[in-house]
Amino acid sequence: MRLHEFRATDTIALPRDRVFAFFSDAANLEVITPPELRFRILTPQPIAMHPRALIRYRLRLIGVPFEWVTRITEWNPPHGFVDEQLAGPYKAWVHRHRFLEVPMGTQVDDDVTYELPLYPFSELAAPVVAFQVRRIFSFRTQAIRRALGV
Repeated sequence: MRLHEFRATDTIALPRDRVFAFFSDAANLEVITPPELRFRILTPQPIAMHPRALIRYRLRLIGVPFEWVTRITEWNPPHGFVDEQLAGPYKAWVHRHRFLEVPMGTQVDDDVTYELPLYPFSELAAPVVAFQVRRIFSFRTQAIRRALGV
């Protein structure tokens, strides 16, 4: 078993309540995901966000379609929340979102810990997976800014 970590930080020039409201609307996941992933939420919307809320998605990675199911394991508005994969492409995926008030607006921190399936063979693909995760979050940063008009 080998855990991988990804961290990203961005500052959005808006109040924390407004930024958190954007992130707490699951429909915005489709807006902030690169279009080539063909990300679609399968769970009927609107989705009530709370601890134990489940969200089902369908997307494609490298052209291969699959479902991804996550559970909200922590919900602490407007400070943050945690989603964990129950089913999907990773052996484990935990994504912690934190929202901090700062003089310039809201600091958004993403901490992701993931484990690839089929260890140790999957470690050969780890650099490619890490590149893809960075690329997706880079797209996400720009898409969030466009959606929020900042």
